[in-house]
Amino acid sequence: MAKAKSKTLTIKLVRSATASVKSDQTATCKALGLRRIGDVVEQPDNESIRGMIFKVKHLVDVEEN
Repeated sequence: MAKAKSKTLTIKLVRSATASVKSDQTATCKALGLRRIGDVVEQPDNESIRGMIFKVKHLVDVEEN
């Protein structure tokens, strides 16, 4: 039986997560793997990642793959 390909999300940090944002939002960006402006990561598409993205939606761009 073939394994179904799981969906992923490509997340890019477009605004600074350190200047004038709450510390929990900075921590959320770091937990997603985003350190600097322009960093891009791929994460699995699940509820926990979606919740993290919702918290920092003003700092990131997201594409579904």
